Amino acid sequence: MTTATPATPTTVLIVEDDEDIALTLKRMLERQGYAVTWVTTGAEALEAIRAVPHVVLLDLGLPDMDGLDVCRQAREEGYDGGIMILTARSDELDRVVGLDYGADDYLPKPFPIAEMQARVRALARRAARTLGGAPAPTGADEAAAPPPPAASAPSSPSTGHTAPAPGAPAAGALRVNTAARRVWVGEQELTLTTKEFGVLALLDAERGSVVTRETLMATVWDENWFGSTKTLDVTMGRLRAKLEDAGADVEVVTVRGVGFRLEDDTCAPD
Repeated sequence: MTTATPATPTTVLIVEDDEDIALTLKRMLERQGYAVTWVTTGAEALEAIRAVPHVVLLDLGLPDMDGLDVCRQAREEGYDGGIMILTARSDELDRVVGLDYGADDYLPKPFPIAEMQARVRALARRAARTLGGAPAPTGADEAAAPPPPAASAPSSPSTGHTAPAPGAPAAGALRVNTAARRVWVGEQELTLTTKEFGVLALLDAERGSVVTRETLMATVWDENWFGSTKTLDVTMGRLRAKLEDAGADVEVVTVRGVGFRLEDDTCAPD
């Protein structure tokens, strides 16, 4: 007789130095079935994030460092879960900077509890798909997956590029592997956030065709997304910068009023 393995609970990290707020959030989320950890400083947050919680609720006004720096450093270290900023700061610049540093959502205090719960659920669903992920490819799937930069194999069929010689991907060639959630430009592997990867994978799958803003928001964020679509523009800006810095031979073109298109950059060096 086979015993079913119990589902792993969704984990939430609360980073908040106000005890009243933190305990209220913690009790509320625990009643909904989340496994909740609470820390009060940026240093504790970065340590806890290394355990890879599904969702981080991040206050900006921490006693030892700015929450924006916590967000930025977590993304730089490869954290791929959901980050929601909860803060009393209502300035638009803080909101844009937070999104630019890799936050997925931004909710100013005070906020309606029901709205916060809905946003946490949306982030948790996406993070569960990303962090739960598939096991390392084996067998046929392993043969189809792109190799790490040092390995020798042809580039991904989805890009239409072929390495000039075995083991040497063409300089600037973009390779996207959706199963492994990994991206290379030439031999360099790019570090992308969850949203950046989602946007790039969708654009690459429709290479040369326009993908509408509505499709990107519904697919990469959530069909029930509550926030402004400005987060898409911020994410697109970061993605463009990373592709350009890596010398990718592709370009994300804006089709005004419609969406975006990924196309070969004819100006890229050979």
